[in-house]
Amino acid sequence: MDLKQILKTILPGLLPLFVFILVDEIWDTEIGLIIAVIFGIIQFFAIYIKEKRIDKFVLFDTALIVLLGLISVIFENEVFFKLKPVLIESILLVILGISAFGKKNILLMMTGRVLKGVEFPDDVQKKMQNALRLMFWIFFVHNLLVVYSVFWMSKEAWGFISGVLFYIVFGLIFIIEFVRNRYYSKTDTEEYFAEVDEDGKIIGKISRTTAHEGSKRLHPVIHVHVFNSKGELLLQKRSPTKKIQPGKWDTAVGGHIKFGENIEDAIKRETFEEINIKDVKVDFLTRYVWQSEIEKELVFVYITVFDDINFMPNDEVEEVKFWKINEIKKNLGKGVLTPNFEFEFQKIISKIKFNPQK
Repeated sequence: MDLKQILKTILPGLLPLFVFILVDEIWDTEIGLIIAVIFGIIQFFAIYIKEKRIDKFVLFDTALIVLLGLISVIFENEVFFKLKPVLIESILLVILGISAFGKKNILLMMTGRVLKGVEFPDDVQKKMQNALRLMFWIFFVHNLLVVYSVFWMSKEAWGFISGVLFYIVFGLIFIIEFVRNRYYSKTDTEEYFAEVDEDGKIIGKISRTTAHEGSKRLHPVIHVHVFNSKGELLLQKRSPTKKIQPGKWDTAVGGHIKFGENIEDAIKRETFEEINIKDVKVDFLTRYVWQSEIEKELVFVYITVFDDINFMPNDEVEEVKFWKINEIKKNLGKGVLTPNFEFEFQKIISKIKFNPQK
């Protein structure tokens, strides 16, 4: 979640107010009222036709312009209408305050209407809250200035503070957040995965840290089992520095699918990184959900046949070797193999189309 998405959620409801302020500066209050109301009505129906939903924020803002506009015209007192931006900004401040300092992020819920089905990782939500707190205090000060201008400054000064200054404030916040996001994107080395449902549909984005610290948020991984022409199965010995199951024998190739990466690219990347095989040809075998003490994975299982292994030890894999099937069976349950591989091994043996040598 970045400032662009936040503004995309907030700005549509405030556009009628912006239109009024602009037209009022050029012509007068009555013309500004008429054009702002027409704009609000068009905007309301445009959103309804395009997205099949009623935008209550736009509807409320337009209705409020009509109400306070009529009061101003009837009583011929501009104070009523000058206080309209104060009221609108106060509503915005309430939303910002609850979202930034409370337990329920209203803006995140509103954004869910725009980005349907997408959930954001905890670290992204934290960045959003920090941005909202900055916005809250800046708009709070701006709202106080508008109130001051209504009673103690000229109409021209009020128009600048409630209108032009409002745009300047938004612009400054956008620039500040843009620069901050660019800076953190360059220094952030965290790896991100897609969060998925059990059908493999992407529902969000999570960091590696979040995925592996007991959140049990489902994320996809690929496993590639490599047989040779003799029917032996290649296993890798996990590096002793690995956080999960160090030093145990495991599936020849296993790795996470990065956020934005497809399965085919993940297979090519992992087979090259772990066992130095390029452009491997694989066949899909099965898919299942695996849950350990620290994570929950949607595992896509593939098999391939390959004899010429040119392996070099790396940070993740200490050693690889081909095992006879009977040798693997003798080591089941002895702590030599990873629990995930032992579970998956039974699926492989029951599903493979050829009869490997023992």
